[in-house]
Amino acid sequence: SSLLLMSGVVVTVGLCRRLARRRLRSRPLLFAFLVEMFSTFQICACTNELSLLGNVEPKPHTALTLTYGFTVLHGLTLVGSACNPCGTLQPMWGGGTSLTLGALKIAAQFVAALLARVVMHFIWSLEMAEPHLGALSQGCSSPMQTTELQAFCIELLFSVVFQLAVLRAESVNPKYRVHLIALLITMLVYAGGNLTGAIFNPALAFSLHADCFYDKFLSYSLVYWIAPCLGKFLILYVF
Repeated sequence: SSLLLMSGVVVTVGLCRRLARRRLRSRPLLFAFLVEMFSTFQICACTNELSLLGNVEPKPHTALTLTYGFTVLHGLTLVGSACNPCGTLQPMWGGGTSLTLGALKIAAQFVAALLARVVMHFIWSLEMAEPHLGALSQGCSSPMQTTELQAFCIELLFSVVFQLAVLRAESVNPKYRVHLIALLITMLVYAGGNLTGAIFNPALAFSLHADCFYDKFLSYSLVYWIAPCLGKFLILYVF
C-alpha cells in the first residue's frame, strides 16, 4: 500500500509538471515556482511515507533499499529541480539565478514541504495501510538522538560531502550520475540516520519534523537549517 501511494505521488507530480510546462511557459516566474513546488512535494511526500517503513523487516535492509530506489526515481523524474534550499543557493551565489527567482524557488520548497506534510497526515488519518496506524499520535518523533553539537557537526559534514559529490559528479554521464548520488545518500542515511536522520535538506527536515521545530525551534533550526546551509557555503567558498 505504501509503495502504491508513493508511486501515485510520483505519477501525479509528473502529470502536474508536464501540464505546467505546456501551459505556463509564457509566465516564467509562476512556472518556476510551480515546478519547484511540485518537485519538492514529491520528495517530501515520499520521504514522509518512507519514514514509516523504517521498522519493516528485515531492518535496515528494506528501508535502505527503498531509500536508494526512490532516490534514483526522484533523480530521473525531477530533472532541473533543486528541491533543496541549499541547492538553490549555488546558482544564486554564482550569479546564474537572480535573487528574486532564487527566493521564489526557496519559498516554493517550503510551501511544498508544508503541503506534503498536510496531505500525508490526512492520508495517514484514513488508516488505509498498517504503517499508518497510530502514525499521527507520535507528535515530535525526534530524529536527534545525540547532543546538539554532535548533531550540528554531523549534518554539516553530510551536507559538505553531499554538495561536494554533486559538484564532482557534474562531469559524469547523467545515467550513471543519478545512481552515484543515490548510493551516496543511502550510505549517509545508513551512517547517520540513527543519530540525526541524515536529512541535510532544510525543506525536507521541516516537512518531516515540523512539530519538533515548534517545540525546540532554536536547536532544530541550528541543526537542520543552518548546518546544511553553512556546509553549502563552505563548498562554494572553497570552489
